[in-house]
Amino acid sequence: MDAVAENILHVPAWAVYVLVFLIPALEASAFVGFVFPGEIACLLGGVAAFQGNASLTAVIVVAVLGAIIGDSIGYAIGRRYGDTLLGRLPQRVIKPDHVARSKAAIKRLGGKAVFVGRFTAALRVLVPGLCGMAGMHYRTFVTWNVAGGVIWAGGSVGLGFLAGTGWRQLSHNLTVGGAVLAGVVVLLLVGYLAVRRWRRRSQITAP
Repeated sequence: MDAVAENILHVPAWAVYVLVFLIPALEASAFVGFVFPGEIACLLGGVAAFQGNASLTAVIVVAVLGAIIGDSIGYAIGRRYGDTLLGRLPQRVIKPDHVARSKAAIKRLGGKAVFVGRFTAALRVLVPGLCGMAGMHYRTFVTWNVAGGVIWAGGSVGLGFLAGTGWRQLSHNLTVGGAVLAGVVVLLLVGYLAVRRWRRRSQITAP
């Protein structure tokens, strides 16, 4: 990843714009985020602007557009093909019960899942497709998608610009912070489901 990052910082301005658009756009639509998180591309776009190799305004615009368009494509793929694609995977890899629980969690959380999921790599890859599979109204999805995309992509580019030559430490901090956030979200969901199940059992056993 370091080699890829260094190459991004030494390409012409037009290539910076293309990469900063494409990597976030492909993150959820083609699962590129599992290999190269979109936040790193946005961060490096900001660093390239700091170095004078690209326009800061242009980098922010293409990063935001890539983030919003990519997640919208991920939503559409999930809505149209999600169940079919997951149905072809062995159940030992993706258990139907886990998929059903994920859909239920998305339905309960609504647009908040889209917004919170934007700020950690693993959820950023999975949440758009799950929203489509869960049947979330596109108006709800796109509203929170745009809000999260503007803040996440624009903020990541801005942080890269401010960090300048210290972008490596910032990248590490963002990766660790994203992992912690993902863990917290998972724990909260598990706790919520456990409490909900306990309440249902209590109601059934109550005289």
